[in-house]
Parts: sequence; C-alpha cells; structure tokens
Amino acid sequence: MARVDFYRLTRDPVERVLPALATRILANGDRLLVVAASAMQRQAIDEALWTLTPASFLPHGAAGSPDEEIEPILISGTLAASPPNRASHLALADGEWREEALGFERTFLLFDNSRIDDARALWRTLAAREDVDNRFWKQDENGRWSEGP
Repeated sequence: MARVDFYRLTRDPVERVLPALATRILANGDRLLVVAASAMQRQAIDEALWTLTPASFLPHGAAGSPDEEIEPILISGTLAASPPNRASHLALADGEWREEALGFERTFLLFDNSRIDDARALWRTLAAREDVDNRFWKQDENGRWSEGP
C-alpha cells in the first residue's frame, strides 16, 4: 500500500523541512527522490542539503549527473517511475501532485498555502482509495510536527 504524507508548510519553507525528512529517510537505509519543477527551487534544496546543519552533510546529487545511480538523495525536475538511484521514497518539493507518485513506497507532498485547495482535493481523492494510506502533518509555532487534521 502506498503511503502519502501531506506536509502543510505554514512556518518553514521546504528548504528547511526537507533536510530533516531526508535525514530520517537515510537513517532508515532508504533512498529519496526529490522532485521540483523549478530550477531555482532545486538549487535552494541542493544548498540546504549541504549547509542547513553545519555538522551534517546529506549526500545528494542532481538527476542527469554521472553519479546519479549511487546518490542516496537525487534531485530532479521531473518524476521518473523508476528513478536512477532506485529510491523508494519521494518528496514532491514543489507541492505539485504527480500520479506516478503512487508507485513509490512513501511520498511526501510538501505544500504551502498557495496550494491548499489542490491538496484538499487530492486528499479527498486519495482517501476514497483503498490502496493509499494518507497522513496529514502540521507544524506548530515552535516548528514541531504533529499528525492531525
């Protein structure tokens, strides 16, 4: 069963949230594909994975690079059903849903208030399916995440 985690970004931008998610994914021995259509957003994510926490670097690379197959975190502008790095986890960093996401074990849909209506409609669509486990995460004013409506 595919799992889709909806992350509503009300406090921190995706560049601050994604490294924390990626750290947990890598700690579990899994690989991650990060998709963002905007080249500027991909660059910001790349920089955040290098520098967000000075003591830790998250190994990553860009799709199309010579080492894309060995990268634990691969950043791409498009979604490939079979990513070169064999990722089982997917982060849709731009908040844009892609149907191919259901081919991954777990998908993180990161969206801000500009995409709230799209996220709500998608939630209703996926909730009607028996083969998808939806979860919703919200951030409090201190930056902690909790599951809930």
